[in-house]
Amino acid sequence: MHISEGVLSAPVLVTGAALTVAGVAVGLKKMDYEKIPQVAVLTSAFFVASLIRVPVGPSAVHLVLNGLLGLILGWAAFPAILVGVALQGLLFQFGGLTTLGVNTFIMAMPAILCYYLFGRGIGHKHSGVAMALAFACGFFAILLSSLLLALCLIFTGESFLQAAKVLVLAHLPVMVLEGVVVAFCLAFLMKVKPELLGATHAAG
Repeated sequence: MHISEGVLSAPVLVTGAALTVAGVAVGLKKMDYEKIPQVAVLTSAFFVASLIRVPVGPSAVHLVLNGLLGLILGWAAFPAILVGVALQGLLFQFGGLTTLGVNTFIMAMPAILCYYLFGRGIGHKHSGVAMALAFACGFFAILLSSLLLALCLIFTGESFLQAAKVLVLAHLPVMVLEGVVVAFCLAFLMKVKPELLGATHAAG
């Protein structure tokens, strides 16, 4: 889902960078510094999940886990994803420095939206409802990210319209897979460390 260097227009790059700076600032302000080890672990999971990728046009298809980060970290997902994307760019040339802001935003903003949309329901007393919401969180996080990616390409130029459509369609299997992964992760956490979920959403 990383957009490569030299693809996006300057206005899109500047807008993405500005929105990411704002999101990271809010994330750092809201972050409980006692939770830094937890943020680090989830940043590592995000980093590793994105390493297996299939190139598609100016981007690539891969697992992201931004829905999971959003559920557990809330706004702290912004700085976590920024660090993960920066390391991927520096170590493996996924994306790049000029696209760092855009690539962070298209993965972090859906994480935050899913946090507010589905986060309150993951503690539902019926495990089936909680699992369904977790699946929806993983699914819609990738759907929203792919749509934001497509919009970035379209705002850069109409010549990218076809590539944008292909990228959204190519992410459909990933949406389903991410939903399943987030649901299983939620089920595991509810058994071994339920307070990890409750504390985050109690804080709002």
